[in-house]
Amino acid sequence: MTEKELHETSRLAYGRRMTSPAHIAMFSIAAHGHVNPSLEVIRELVARGHRVTYAIPPAFAEKVAETGAEPRLWTSTLPGPDADPEAWGTTLLDNVEPFLNDAIQALPQLAEAYEGDEPDLVLHDITSYPARVLAHRWGVPAISLSPNLVAWEGYEEEIAEPMWAEPKKTERGQAYYARFQSWLEENGITLHPDPFVGRPDRSIVLIPKALQPHADRVDERVYSFVGACQGDRGAEGEWQRPAGAEKVVLVSLGSAFTKQPAFYRECVKAFGDLPGWHLVLQIGRHVDPAELGDVPANVEVRDWVPQLAVLKQADLFVTHAGAGGSQEGLATATPMIAVPQAVDQFGNADMLQALGVARHVPTEEATAETLRAAALDLLDDPKVAGRLREVQAEMAKEGGTRRAADLIEAELTARQ
Repeated sequence: MTEKELHETSRLAYGRRMTSPAHIAMFSIAAHGHVNPSLEVIRELVARGHRVTYAIPPAFAEKVAETGAEPRLWTSTLPGPDADPEAWGTTLLDNVEPFLNDAIQALPQLAEAYEGDEPDLVLHDITSYPARVLAHRWGVPAISLSPNLVAWEGYEEEIAEPMWAEPKKTERGQAYYARFQSWLEENGITLHPDPFVGRPDRSIVLIPKALQPHADRVDERVYSFVGACQGDRGAEGEWQRPAGAEKVVLVSLGSAFTKQPAFYRECVKAFGDLPGWHLVLQIGRHVDPAELGDVPANVEVRDWVPQLAVLKQADLFVTHAGAGGSQEGLATATPMIAVPQAVDQFGNADMLQALGVARHVPTEEATAETLRAAALDLLDDPKVAGRLREVQAEMAKEGGTRRAADLIEAELTARQ
């Protein structure tokens, strides 16, 4: 154990001994990929005796309440969790403007919801801009719970600045930044919008370090990787591998970017007539099963599946490479074909391929022939299985839910 690791272990142990029950407030948006990663951490904090409130739109109130936290409801203007992906637009500004608009209208709602019941510490999703504003107003620490990759030293120069170069030249882009800066200043925050969004004071990263690009350049004084915080997921339901299925492949593009009937048809062609194979095909709520055409008996078509339960029994995972799905594939040591659809998924797909556990196949190249060839190649390569076992073991050492809760309690202890 290094001196740094020994120091952290001692600090966390001290925190567990000395932390008294606190009011912890979590803030997120109504999106599966942003809420689900935090739930086991919240459940653990409640089990340790803390009073946890969770500010969330009504669509996720029941899921939050199941952790033992108290939902604090607010009305969002963002597209809902089952919205058509096209509701998010196609350009960078289309994607970011709704979050600023939502933050501005949400702030007074959230301030009122917590008036007279201010927390001792704020936890927040990376999209919850009002949370950092309120933490500043209340004078309490704020910790980002990041469900995906975080910024490394050089991120701005390598990624953010080139990505924003053209939008910042436009009248619309300049108006976006001016409005964001004005809102921050009205609330006593002098940070530029970019570091406000992308550079938290403290962050617990809910992905394995193996999925983080340039992990050696991440400031570990700010960012702590705890890996997957999955829980048993029993409430999501069970799944039973069919008798006689020699190989099981799960195809899922997550919960948001699922409107891909042509891709699903290629998956049916790729795996539907392979002897001994069983295909579990999750198509989401925006595709009619009739669009798939004739489906063989060994293809199970669902609009939703208990993904982790299926992966524990699957031999192959065809995934959009979202952060949640990627780490579930790693945690269950399942070889993956990564077919990214949006945002961080392209980078995740590259990371998975670089780890030696997946093949990155762009959507436009995801024909039945390509998918089948990639699948057989992965399953026939013993190096893939070996590498998956290595990554799985590395993830187990990161601490998961318990370490995340320890780190949060350590921040509370520092204020006592």
